[in-house]
Amino acid sequence: MNIYQALKRVFVGRRLASAQLGETLLPKRLALPVFASDALSSVAYAPDEILITLSLAGMTGYLFSWQIGLAVGVVIAVVAMSYRQTVRAYPTGGGDYEVAASNLGRHAGLTVASALLVDYVLTVAVSVSAGVLNAKAMLPGIDGYEVPIAVGVIVVLALMNLRGVRDSGGVLAWPTYVFMFSMLLMLAIGFFRILVLGHSLKSETSDLTVIGAQGADQAFGWVLVAIITRAFSSGCAALTGVEAVANGVPSFRPPKSRNAASVLGLLGLIAVTMLVGIVLLANLTRVHLIDELTGTHYLKPDGSTIHTAAVTVTGQLARTVFGDWFVPGFYVVIIATLSILFLAANTAFNGFPSLASILAKDGYLPRQLHTRGDRLAYSNGIVLLAVAAIALVWGFNASVTALIQLYVVGVFISFTVGQTGMVLHWNRALRVEKDRGERRRMQRSRVVNLLGAGMTAVVLVVVLISKFTHGAYLALVAMGLMYLLMVLIRRHYDQVRDELALRPESDRALPSRVRAVVLVQQVNLPTAKAIAYAKAGRATSLMGVTISVDDEEARELMEAWRREDFGIPLRVIASPYREITQPFIRYVAEMRTENPRDVVAVYIPDYVVGNWWERLLHNQTTLLIRTRLHYMSGVMVISVPYQLSSSRRREARQGTR
Repeated sequence: MNIYQALKRVFVGRRLASAQLGETLLPKRLALPVFASDALSSVAYAPDEILITLSLAGMTGYLFSWQIGLAVGVVIAVVAMSYRQTVRAYPTGGGDYEVAASNLGRHAGLTVASALLVDYVLTVAVSVSAGVLNAKAMLPGIDGYEVPIAVGVIVVLALMNLRGVRDSGGVLAWPTYVFMFSMLLMLAIGFFRILVLGHSLKSETSDLTVIGAQGADQAFGWVLVAIITRAFSSGCAALTGVEAVANGVPSFRPPKSRNAASVLGLLGLIAVTMLVGIVLLANLTRVHLIDELTGTHYLKPDGSTIHTAAVTVTGQLARTVFGDWFVPGFYVVIIATLSILFLAANTAFNGFPSLASILAKDGYLPRQLHTRGDRLAYSNGIVLLAVAAIALVWGFNASVTALIQLYVVGVFISFTVGQTGMVLHWNRALRVEKDRGERRRMQRSRVVNLLGAGMTAVVLVVVLISKFTHGAYLALVAMGLMYLLMVLIRRHYDQVRDELALRPESDRALPSRVRAVVLVQQVNLPTAKAIAYAKAGRATSLMGVTISVDDEEARELMEAWRREDFGIPLRVIASPYREITQPFIRYVAEMRTENPRDVVAVYIPDYVVGNWWERLLHNQTTLLIRTRLHYMSGVMVISVPYQLSSSRRREARQGTR
């Protein structure tokens, strides 16, 4: 085992055989944290984005916070119910991509796929950045180090997922359940203290007046409507992650569809309860947030101004509810929140590789994304997602407010197209179904999907209008580029398949002659072995060829060749400019032009070494020659390996393990 394999064993774990795939499937208690952590965690930053956007209208905007929260909650409930129909109808894990491709055609499927792939990358970037932002409520000293911390978290998540879905599910379970329990407990205690005990709970920003970007008195009419719709679209970030359950159905234990539908129902119930509860409690405790980048600021009762943003909604609520009587509760909520935000990216680390694998199988992405790694996870997809997310975090300086503007567009495109495809699916199924009970079930499912398609289409229009100039256009550009890339990849694979296909008119005639050439650089054991193999091939003709860059060395090589008497001629080609590659390539090309029906077989001695640094010292010239010869028609390149002692020692070490 070399150093690379040892490190891989430590970080990724022991390899799993393909037959062990069933052991990695998830029960519902682990599937919920694996696939629902993103949707659940988004309630930790969606309320922040709602209030931050409303702050553009000054204090007037906060009058609409709870209505926006309720509206987003309704959309979550409808989408969750709609996807319950999807996982039952399409249990293979393709989700909206499979639905769209099957019912609306290839282009609709690729549109959904490009939107989801871009949105998965944004999910990782936004979730991790939001986690760092929440961590600042407890650790203000990390201010200014958001980017390296976020990058480190993404690397850890990637390593965790490379160990396999089940292993990551075990890691995720406790933080997710602690987050859900602590948030629901905080909401229950907060509402109980306010509504039952009559306590006057006020947040740390309750006495601060928010001045809008251009003055609160200017936020009226269409300006106010635009701010409200933009706040609603930002709040709809709470819906991200719902589609990952549909993409991850193959990872569930049987019965897969039923278990996935159960997780979706539970996810919808918890997400709606938490989001609406946080927005309502923030409204009752008068939580006020600003975005210092937009010009909004606080006005204190004494008339002085504050331009620094306060901590998050969750941080303020936890301090308000627990701070005066149970301080540990505040830390539990904050730690659980930042943990779930970090781990929420895990939903994308499961959804992105699964979708990429299906696309690769269909020929729209590189085939390497379809293969599973040592731990039966789609390792290449995991690494690709991590690299793309790190680039986004670095490029946007881990700013949630900046990244959120790119967010949501892709997921609502997939929602709308996918639910429209489901309506067509039920229409097609109803044409052939005769059983009355089954028809009634299909009709109910069609109504749910029709409602989901209509509602998500309305939200998509709102999101596009309200966010287009604020960064959503960048997401659309990325989706367009991804769509084009997938089309080009598929076109390439189709062209290669057509070019390689056997046809009756294909030329299958045997070559007239096989003319063998052995590349000779030294008279030694590897050269002797290459000559022996070449003789065993019984070519029509066989000769050695050496390139002379130094007269004295050439004479010594020819003398050694005569002493050994290999029984074949040696051709010496002078190279006055001390090149080796080009003269040899030119000689082989001349052999091909003499008779195009001949095949030239080039035998090249190849030193096999055991250490990585030895590879830098050997085979560099022959590597270049092999690469050049591969582009020549009618030339066969045969590498003749000769194992040096270091390679034999390495093989012995590996054989003892």
